[in-house]
Amino acid sequence: MQTDPDFNSLLPTHRLDRRGFLLTATAAGFALATHPVSAQTMIHTDDTGLATGTARIDTGTGALPIYHAAPAQGGPHPVVLVVQEIFGVHEHIRDVCRRLAKLGYLAIAPELYFRHGDPGKYDSIPTLLKELVSKVPDEQVMSDLDLCVAWAAGHGGDTARLGITGFCWGGRIVWLYAAHNPRLKAGVAWYGRIRGEASGLTPRHPIDIAGEIHAPVLGLYGAQDQGIPAADAEAMRDALQAAGKPGEVVIYPDAGHAFHADYRPSYREAPAQDGWQRLQAWFTANGV
Repeated sequence: MQTDPDFNSLLPTHRLDRRGFLLTATAAGFALATHPVSAQTMIHTDDTGLATGTARIDTGTGALPIYHAAPAQGGPHPVVLVVQEIFGVHEHIRDVCRRLAKLGYLAIAPELYFRHGDPGKYDSIPTLLKELVSKVPDEQVMSDLDLCVAWAAGHGGDTARLGITGFCWGGRIVWLYAAHNPRLKAGVAWYGRIRGEASGLTPRHPIDIAGEIHAPVLGLYGAQDQGIPAADAEAMRDALQAAGKPGEVVIYPDAGHAFHADYRPSYREAPAQDGWQRLQAWFTANGV
């Protein structure tokens, strides 16, 4: 049976049959996306010195929930949009926002599935992908991110210094947003899908828009990713170079999918830390 690339990208690096993976995913990979599975590696960033909270942004078709974090003092602060994994804006994504806020950014993580359902209520990755993730249109996501930028401008953000980062599902969105918003200064895409079938909701994928990217994007990938072949990441690098677009793709030999997700067994400390240092340098070098 053919499976969705996002499903494949969550497969463990050791071999399990499909039934074994579904049990593992429910018990350790998915259900614990909101309940930590790796207490020894999970990073917790406190909110000391930060202003954190939630808000809702009127989209015309509902109120978009966001989590935001920024330094409590000073400003205006450069803005970084933080785009979720398939699991939504859970504690790990909120923690990433606080990490960015500690670096001086106004970080905003929008609940981009809010019109379609709550990812926290699913106990199966394939069901989540089929019933929720697959129903989210790229055009809608781009519009929601634009609204987050507008919200930031009125809440202490310097949108002339705008960046975006995202993980898994959100990594793909980073590439697309870099082609969508000419005001973007830089993006960092963590293991975001490069290729896919075109559909009405997802008409194009990163490899299709390499020549249209407005801002330099840093792509961070794992050579052991079961759903995103290293060859795809290399093809994206080649496409950027052929189009004369600024960008960089880093492939970590010993990392698989979700190597930055410190709350999951997929976490790999060395590439995660290296990627985080690269993110900081990338944003700084490109005016974010």
